Amino acid sequence: MATLATSPLNETKLNAFMNQAVMDMGAAMHATLVLVGDKLGLYKAMAGAGPLTPEQLAAKTGTRERYVREWLNANAASGYLTYDAATKTYTLPPEQAFALAKDDSPAFLPGAFQIISAMMRDAPTIIDAFRTGRGVGWHEHDPELFQGTERFFRPNYAANLISQWIPALTGIEDKLKSGIRVADVGCGHGSSTILMAKAYPNSTFFGFDYHPASIEWAQKAAKEAGVGDRITFHTATAKTYPGKDYDLVTFFDCLHDMGDPVGASAHVLSSLAPGGSWMIVEPFAGDNVEDNLNPVGRVFYSASTMLCTPASCSQEVGLALGAQAGEARLREVVTEGGFGTFRRAAQTPFNLVFEARA
Repeated sequence: MATLATSPLNETKLNAFMNQAVMDMGAAMHATLVLVGDKLGLYKAMAGAGPLTPEQLAAKTGTRERYVREWLNANAASGYLTYDAATKTYTLPPEQAFALAKDDSPAFLPGAFQIISAMMRDAPTIIDAFRTGRGVGWHEHDPELFQGTERFFRPNYAANLISQWIPALTGIEDKLKSGIRVADVGCGHGSSTILMAKAYPNSTFFGFDYHPASIEWAQKAAKEAGVGDRITFHTATAKTYPGKDYDLVTFFDCLHDMGDPVGASAHVLSSLAPGGSWMIVEPFAGDNVEDNLNPVGRVFYSASTMLCTPASCSQEVGLALGAQAGEARLREVVTEGGFGTFRRAAQTPFNLVFEARA
């Protein structure tokens, strides 16, 4: 086995790696500051406000100037803000404001940093899982994860679900407009369910998730959105959710988290009405590891290590598909569950959207 004593070092490669590591250190540390800026409303206060001094931003947000000044400098060093040395002012460019201060933007980012924060807090639990092999259920994670996941995924769903993904399914859009029964499985805080209920008032929606706290949140969110009368939320798993004759069943970014996705597939098939469709939204991934060795794959493999794989291992079967399972592996799972048709219906840089039919 090669050791440091016998393996010559390429100084150029070492320096390149060290530069990369320093970039990663800064990114990891700055992730906490994004969360601080989000929770204190600092980005929102800067959006559209033009150049601001630390004193002005502190006054606008009810915070202390010295802390704000250091936060501003870190953001400027990270390229999140611009700094004018002549006036000693800081500006949030419109592009950054679109991603950091606008909750309904399709590029909204703070939810992702909430997820990162939760992953950091959960590191001791995951380290133990590495040693013991035990799973870590979704419900066992830091609560920041649940809200962060909803805030991170909702903008992408809002941008694509109604305009692109549903129209790509076989005849489903017209059925939704006329009125059908829809089951949204693994609904979490209910963002996807609520978006569909708003867009298709003639249809009836049922949201299912095994996590009681998420179901409680979803019920409140649906009521606040004015669609509580068209959505029924229940605590149930993907293999036990009740009801039959659904014309559409949806799984948003959750099939790979399940311990027994084949069993879930079989249950979906048994719950569909004749001619119904199962829409499966999954993280974008190629079929081979080498296809996913890129920035998006880096994010998804990291999340999968901390969240998705442990979740599956905590359940029966524990197939542990992982967030980068890829289309071929997902096809195997779906067809093993009894479906005869499986096709890629749509895609974005972050998602693959599949349709399965009997």
